[in-house]
Amino acid sequence: MPGGQNDNEEAPDRADPPHPSDAVYSDGPDEPELEAADEELAEQTEEIAEGDLPEGDGMTGDLLDDEEMDSGTTSSNAPGSTGAPDPTEAAAPDDVIREPDDVEPDTTDGEEGEARRVSAEGEPAPMADTEGRPSPKAALVYNPIKVDADDLRARVERAAKEAGWSEPLFYETTVDDLGDDVTRQALKEGVTAVLVAGGDGTVRAVAEAMTGTGVPLTIVPSGTGNLLARNLLLPLDNPDAMIRATFDGDSLAMDVGFASLRREDGKVDEHAFVVMGGMGLDAAMIANTNPKLKKQVGWVAYVDGVARSLPAAKPFRLMYQLPQRRIHAARVQSVLFANCGSLPAGLELIPEASVADGNLDIVFIQPKGLLGWIFVWRRVAWDNSFLRRFRSGRRVMALRTKDNAVRYSRGLGVDLATSEPHPVQLDGDEFGEAAQVRVRLEPASLLLALPRGHKVEGL
Repeated sequence: MPGGQNDNEEAPDRADPPHPSDAVYSDGPDEPELEAADEELAEQTEEIAEGDLPEGDGMTGDLLDDEEMDSGTTSSNAPGSTGAPDPTEAAAPDDVIREPDDVEPDTTDGEEGEARRVSAEGEPAPMADTEGRPSPKAALVYNPIKVDADDLRARVERAAKEAGWSEPLFYETTVDDLGDDVTRQALKEGVTAVLVAGGDGTVRAVAEAMTGTGVPLTIVPSGTGNLLARNLLLPLDNPDAMIRATFDGDSLAMDVGFASLRREDGKVDEHAFVVMGGMGLDAAMIANTNPKLKKQVGWVAYVDGVARSLPAAKPFRLMYQLPQRRIHAARVQSVLFANCGSLPAGLELIPEASVADGNLDIVFIQPKGLLGWIFVWRRVAWDNSFLRRFRSGRRVMALRTKDNAVRYSRGLGVDLATSEPHPVQLDGDEFGEAAQVRVRLEPASLLLALPRGHKVEGL
């Protein structure tokens, strides 16, 4: 694996550095337990490393079994909103009421081929700068299924004019382009800033194309998830505040993760993520979520995905390695690699995670039986999301025996390998199955536009 130790180099410490989320607990396995675990797994390790892993995994070094070691607003269009849409308004401007059928997340119904640049009226033609205003100019990339396109384009056009910028460029996403290709087109046009409006998948795709460019990206929260916007504590119900940030706001340089996926046939492809990705049960849950239900009730639909996935869920053997650390083995239901730590409904998966700390947080979900799943729920919904907020709660956690149902690690990246392919998800979108995932972090590589005065401490 990349970052593994050379045979001639001195071996690093046995355990990865304790993660703050684990360090709060009082106890853990001692050195004799670790040595016993090494001996017990030596035979399994040799079999996995020499026979079962995909060729070219590049793993070298010692193996430890981590089961025995201590590492130390709802949108106004969302269901539940008051009032029914007015038929006349819904049919404007051409007296046709459009009700898109069930579509995959972050795609445009009825559109195929490349995404396109459109005018303010949505026509596939660039807008002329009739007033001859000079640069700078902004580009808006939006998913027309997730936003009120006419209203959003008018808001951006008005804000650009007030700021003295050129007429903005508009780009729509489609089935075949979630936003990365049109973002690259906008960058070739020499835009000064880019705005993105859509679901988590659209934000992920646009961020991928924007990484390393130095051009600021503005997130206009749309859709049902808005996970990055939620982690950044951005206003979810005030699009004008975010649009203004493009022209007169502050900025934050955030980290971006990239996951290289090796398929069962040996093919490798790489994709970015800005919130978190995962392999195992969490990805299966997303794949099993009913897309129609997701449109109707938002992130709550994932409960349905959990119900569909749990009965067939089985733990699997995973080998992993952090840069400059030894190889470890674990038996898990899921492994998550995260840039952010907050989930919908106020749940905190990784309270210490930061989008700008230059570190990737890795979470191993490894419950043992029904009791283990109770421990997982307690760790995420009670310990992380409630007890940690209070000094007395942290004392209670420090006195409690660590259960190891949820374990944490941290580094600049991680290499994961299994004997057979498992489903993978990135920022809530399924990306098929992979037998090996190599994750790297590009620190401070994406410049985000934030409302002026927006607090960045703790982000």
